[in-house]
Amino acid sequence: MHELSLCQALLTQVEQLAIQHSATQVTRIRLIIGPLAGVEATLLQHAYPLAALGTCAEHAELVIETTPIRVTCLDCGAVTPATANRLSCGACGSVTTQLLSGDELLLAQVEMTQSDSTAN
Repeated sequence: MHELSLCQALLTQVEQLAIQHSATQVTRIRLIIGPLAGVEATLLQHAYPLAALGTCAEHAELVIETTPIRVTCLDCGAVTPATANRLSCGACGSVTTQLLSGDELLLAQVEMTQSDSTAN
Protein backbone atom coordinates (compact mmCIF):
# COMPACT_ATOMS: atom_id res chain seq x y z
CA MET A 1 0.00 0.00 0.00
CA HIS A 2 1.97 3.00 -1.24
CA GLU A 3 -0.66 5.39 0.16
CA LEU A 4 0.98 5.05 3.60
CA SER A 5 4.34 6.18 2.22
CA LEU A 6 2.57 9.01 0.39
CA CYS A 7 1.00 10.09 3.69
CA GLN A 8 4.40 9.99 5.37
CA ALA A 9 5.94 12.16 2.64
CA LEU A 10 2.97 14.52 2.81
CA LEU A 11 3.33 14.87 6.57
CA THR A 12 7.05 15.57 6.25
CA GLN A 13 6.18 18.46 3.95
CA VAL A 14 3.37 19.66 6.25
CA GLU A 15 5.64 19.54 9.31
CA GLN A 16 8.28 21.60 7.48
CA LEU A 17 5.61 24.19 6.64
CA ALA A 18 4.49 24.25 10.27
CA ILE A 19 8.05 24.87 11.43
CA GLN A 20 8.54 27.65 8.86
CA HIS A 21 5.40 29.38 10.11
CA SER A 22 6.01 28.71 13.83
CA ALA A 23 2.77 26.74 14.03
CA THR A 24 1.95 24.62 17.01
CA GLN A 25 -0.72 22.53 15.34
CA VAL A 26 -2.03 21.76 11.86
CA THR A 27 -5.84 21.77 11.78
CA ARG A 28 -6.67 21.05 8.14
CA ILE A 29 -4.89 19.68 5.08
CA ARG A 30 -6.46 19.96 1.63
CA LEU A 31 -5.22 17.75 -1.20
CA ILE A 32 -6.21 17.74 -4.85
CA ILE A 33 -5.93 14.36 -6.54
CA GLY A 34 -6.59 13.57 -10.19
CA PRO A 35 -7.96 10.22 -11.36
CA LEU A 36 -4.69 9.53 -13.22
CA ALA A 37 -2.44 10.20 -10.20
CA GLY A 38 -2.31 6.53 -9.27
CA VAL A 39 -3.58 7.22 -5.76
CA GLU A 40 -6.65 5.71 -4.14
CA ALA A 41 -8.23 8.53 -2.11
CA THR A 42 -10.04 6.10 0.18
CA LEU A 43 -6.82 4.25 1.01
CA LEU A 44 -5.07 7.58 1.59
CA GLN A 45 -7.82 8.61 4.03
CA HIS A 46 -7.43 5.32 5.90
CA ALA A 47 -3.61 5.54 6.01
CA TYR A 48 -3.56 9.14 7.20
CA PRO A 49 -4.36 8.61 10.92
CA LEU A 50 -1.59 6.02 11.24
CA ALA A 51 0.98 8.20 9.48
CA ALA A 52 -0.05 11.34 11.38
CA LEU A 53 0.20 9.76 14.82
CA GLY A 54 2.55 11.82 16.99
CA THR A 55 2.89 14.69 14.48
CA CYS A 56 1.64 18.26 14.66
CA ALA A 57 -1.06 17.18 12.18
CA GLU A 58 -2.30 14.24 14.23
CA HIS A 59 -5.75 15.79 14.70
CA ALA A 60 -5.91 17.63 11.38
CA GLU A 61 -8.82 17.13 9.04
CA LEU A 62 -7.68 15.64 5.73
CA VAL A 63 -9.81 16.95 2.89
CA ILE A 64 -9.38 15.32 -0.50
CA GLU A 65 -10.80 16.93 -3.62
CA THR A 66 -10.70 15.39 -7.06
CA THR A 67 -9.97 17.21 -10.26
CA PRO A 68 -11.40 16.19 -13.63
CA ILE A 69 -9.38 14.88 -16.54
CA ARG A 70 -9.09 17.58 -19.22
CA VAL A 71 -7.20 17.57 -22.49
CA THR A 72 -6.37 20.10 -25.14
CA CYS A 73 -6.58 18.96 -28.73
CA LEU A 74 -3.44 19.50 -30.78
CA ASP A 75 -5.51 19.34 -33.98
CA CYS A 76 -8.48 21.64 -33.34
CA GLY A 77 -7.34 23.45 -30.16
CA ALA A 78 -10.42 22.58 -28.10
CA VAL A 79 -10.16 22.00 -24.37
CA THR A 80 -12.51 19.21 -23.34
CA PRO A 81 -13.10 16.71 -20.55
CA ALA A 82 -11.82 13.19 -21.08
CA THR A 83 -11.94 9.83 -19.34
CA ALA A 84 -9.08 7.77 -17.98
CA ASN A 85 -9.33 5.18 -20.73
CA ARG A 86 -10.04 7.65 -23.53
CA LEU A 87 -7.94 10.81 -23.72
CA SER A 88 -9.40 11.91 -27.04
CA CYS A 89 -10.79 15.32 -27.98
CA GLY A 90 -14.44 15.73 -27.08
CA ALA A 91 -14.94 18.18 -29.97
CA CYS A 92 -13.38 16.50 -33.00
CA GLY A 93 -12.51 13.01 -31.74
CA SER A 94 -8.78 13.33 -32.39
CA VAL A 95 -6.46 11.26 -30.22
CA THR A 96 -3.69 13.82 -30.63
CA THR A 97 -4.22 15.51 -27.29
CA GLN A 98 -2.22 16.89 -24.42
CA LEU A 99 -3.23 16.26 -20.82
CA LEU A 100 -4.07 19.47 -18.95
CA SER A 101 -5.33 18.06 -15.65
CA GLY A 102 -6.16 14.80 -14.01
CA ASP A 103 -2.74 13.44 -13.04
CA GLU A 104 -1.97 15.78 -10.14
CA LEU A 105 -1.36 15.04 -6.48
CA LEU A 106 -1.24 18.51 -5.02
CA LEU A 107 -0.94 19.82 -1.49
CA ALA A 108 -3.31 22.73 -1.99
CA GLN A 109 -3.76 24.17 1.50
CA VAL A 110 -2.54 23.74 5.05
CA GLU A 111 -4.36 25.44 7.91
CA MET A 112 -2.44 25.77 11.15
CA THR A 113 -2.54 27.50 14.51
CA GLN A 114 0.21 29.46 16.14
CA SER A 115 0.82 30.02 19.82
CA ASP A 116 -0.16 33.47 21.10
CA SER A 117 3.49 34.43 21.66
CA THR A 118 4.40 33.82 17.99
CA ALA A 119 1.25 35.36 16.53
CA ASN A 120 2.42 38.90 17.33
